Order: sequence, then C-alpha cells, then structure tokens
Amino acid sequence: MTMTGLLPDTFGISTLDEGGRRFAALVRPDGDVVDVSEHFRDTHAILDAWPGSFETLRQLARTPATHRFERVRALPPLAHPNLLCAGANNKQHVAEMLTKNDFNQHNRRPGETDAQFFARNYAMMEKRAEEGTPFLWAGLHSSLAGADDDVVLSAVGAQHDWELEVAAVLGGTARNASPTRAAELIAGYVMVNDLGTVDLFRRTDIPWGYDWIAKHQPGFKPAGPFIVPAPFVDLSTTRITLRLNGRTMQDWPADDMVFDFPHLIAYASERVRLQAGDLLLAGSPPGNGRQHGQFLTDGDLIESEITGLGRQRNRCVRESADVPPPYYGAWTNAPTVT
Repeated sequence: MTMTGLLPDTFGISTLDEGGRRFAALVRPDGDVVDVSEHFRDTHAILDAWPGSFETLRQLARTPATHRFERVRALPPLAHPNLLCAGANNKQHVAEMLTKNDFNQHNRRPGETDAQFFARNYAMMEKRAEEGTPFLWAGLHSSLAGADDDVVLSAVGAQHDWELEVAAVLGGTARNASPTRAAELIAGYVMVNDLGTVDLFRRTDIPWGYDWIAKHQPGFKPAGPFIVPAPFVDLSTTRITLRLNGRTMQDWPADDMVFDFPHLIAYASERVRLQAGDLLLAGSPPGNGRQHGQFLTDGDLIESEITGLGRQRNRCVRESADVPPPYYGAWTNAPTVT
C-alpha cells in the first residue's frame, strides 16, 4: 500500500482545500496532486460527464504535479450528493445481530446453541439474497465531513456508533434500471463512515418504532478522501478495517453483501430517479460499537482504511458549548402507541 492508501497504477478523485481555495483534483498513489479545475469546475462536473471525463483524467494523471497531498486538506469528495444507504446488508453482521440481540430471541428454538442459531440466521441471509428485496434509507449531504476532520459528538444522545462502509458513486442517471444497466452506472467507489447515535433510534411512541434522523448529524458521514474509479477496484479483494484508539474493531471483506451493488442500484432506481454523483452505501460489516459494547467519547481516535480507497483519521470531540441548548434533547421513553 502506498502512502495515500491508493493502490499502484491507480488514482483518486478529490475535492481539496488550499488556503480556502477549493478545487477538484486527481491524486496519485505517491501523494502527487494534479489540479484539474481548468477542466472541471468541481467533482460533480466530473461525474456529470462520465465516462468521458475518466479518459480525460487518465491523460491528466501523466501531467506534472501541482501540489502534494499532505499539504492540502481533503474535503468530502462530493459537495451535495444524494445519499442512499443500505440497511441489514452484510451477511455476517446481520446474522450476528439476529443471534445476540434480545429482539430476536423469541425465534430461538428450545435447546439451540448460539452456533446453531447463528448458522440458521446466516442461512436466512443467504436465502434473502436469492429471494428477498433490499432495504434502503436516504441520507443528507449536510452530514458529510472530510477524511481527516473531527467528528463532533452531539450533546443529544450518548451512544455514538461507527459503521465503516464502501459506497458506490454513480456516473449517470437512471430509472428502473436492470442490474446489468446498474453495474454500468458505477463510476467509482468511496469510503464512508456511517456514524449514528443509536440510543436515539428506538422509539415506542410511533407505530414503526425507529427514528433514523440521528444518523445525519453534522459531520457524521466522514467521506473520502478519494473517489477511486471503478476499473481500479476489485471488491472481491477489498477489506474494510476500522481501529478505535489503536484497537481493531472492524476487519471484514467488503463483498460479504446480502445484495451487491448492481442489485442495490437497480432497486433504488425503481423507487427514486438516480442522478450522477449519487452515493449508494452498501452497509456495514460486523464490529460496530453496539456489538463491542463501546461507543465513541470525547478524545477517541478513529482510524479507518478500505483497500485501495485511502485512509481516514478522525478525532472525536465534544460539541461546542456555544451551540444553543437543545429544546427536545434526548428522546425519553413515552407511552407505547397501540
């Protein structure tokens, strides 16, 4: 692995900041940066013109460097993408949750061991991959942060959790796309940490029982530092790794998906109109905070890496006291709706 986390003979597409000036850039594995703003006003313009812009970038990758990566700040690679996020989409992770969590214990057979219950839950995930339907929810681009930005822990809620994921970046528009067409829409891949405050999720005062807005707090989606073009990425050899204060918490193959990207994208295209630059997050592997019984606190250091997609380094900090106090605050258990 090179100093940027990019694989040899590849490049990443970034939005960088130098002294307050933002520009679209191509980053080479050795850390050399080529400013491409004379060709593309921003990275959204690159995706709007995909795949032709990929050929332009391949030519620009051979031109002299204009910057060094370690001397600029990496911003979220895209400024205002739509975020489409897959839930319950990692076979191992979902099977572990179904085995350990209290909400599913009524499905355990008498005398069934954890290993037997897990095997049955994993087999159910494999069956779901063959016969089931993806589950997606929408996110907010206002929650995006740069790869090395601080993660600001909201004063509302206490169980701030991590979920490192691979996201596909779309290079075209589609409606009712087949999986074959959906695969052609993938321009590249990017790393995203799908943070959320999990103690705010559960609700008993509404019939459907969950409130996902606490996944969209400011800075709760560290993204990048690169979009890596799809021809450079082999998901079958890609690994997702996250360390918290030096301890490995997530380390799992990226392709252990219930539904792969073409099927996720095809499903999404039946529910919404997909646009160039949209991000589709594939879901988290095992090893989030809830599984470890540990959540993020002030001063924690998150170090993340996905093979060939770069690295993130995010320090957790308490939300500023200058922020006005919350009106509603953390959700409390209200009477159950019947």
